[in-house]
Amino acid sequence: MGRVEGKVALITGAARGQGRSHAVRLAEEGARVVVTDVCHDISDALPYPLGTKEELEETVQLVRATGGECVAVQADVRSIGEIQAAVDAAVTEFGRLDIVIANAGVMSSGRAWELPEEAWDVVIDVNLKGAWNTVRAAVPGMIEADAGGSIILTSSAAGIRGHVPYVHYVASKHGLVGLMKGLANELAPHNIRVNTVHPTGVSDTGISLGVPAEELAAREPMFALSAMNPLAPYVEPRDVSNAVLFLASDEARYVTGLQFTVDAGATNKP
Repeated sequence: MGRVEGKVALITGAARGQGRSHAVRLAEEGARVVVTDVCHDISDALPYPLGTKEELEETVQLVRATGGECVAVQADVRSIGEIQAAVDAAVTEFGRLDIVIANAGVMSSGRAWELPEEAWDVVIDVNLKGAWNTVRAAVPGMIEADAGGSIILTSSAAGIRGHVPYVHYVASKHGLVGLMKGLANELAPHNIRVNTVHPTGVSDTGISLGVPAEELAAREPMFALSAMNPLAPYVEPRDVSNAVLFLASDEARYVTGLQFTVDAGATNKP
């Protein structure tokens, strides 16, 4: 019996990286999974390409290789209509929705007073508004089903500390903590738990994919900071997925309103 056997999970930003890892890990433990991604670039203000349709399909195949069931829906989390279609697909295909992982996120860098407005807008819209859209699409049906559930928002070590020069990213990830805390209280009467996970630098994600650690640290200040973590310079996507699995499972049935760090000690440094 898997730890999330019989449950249905929706995971955004799942074409690669943490989202893909979460999909595979939950499927290994018995969940049926709906994965989404935007599958095209959305702004010249982002310094790296986003996931593709081919990568999202690869996620589907990796989930199915575990013996699990998986459906992919191309969706931009900035659009309530598109993410609602993904939620509807989960219920249509699998009959329910128990776990929501609002994982889609983007980042760029720049000093606060020099950021182009587009750079601010795209990071806030994807990271914060996108999570809100995902939740507001999913919650009404979860309440109606009256079966409880778990919502997990992917924040960051930057959702606890004030990393520079990433003020827009830091603001979005701190905003997710506020969103989580408010939702945890609003949804507690419905037995729907809400938590955040806070990774440090993660290997094999969009901005780090295929880039040697030394080059990444030289190019991106946040990853240079990660290199000084007490336990390890980076964590792997599966390390974050194991935390997500716990929060999604009934093992965490009384865990809500938690900021769960998977940061190799980054946020505990003196």
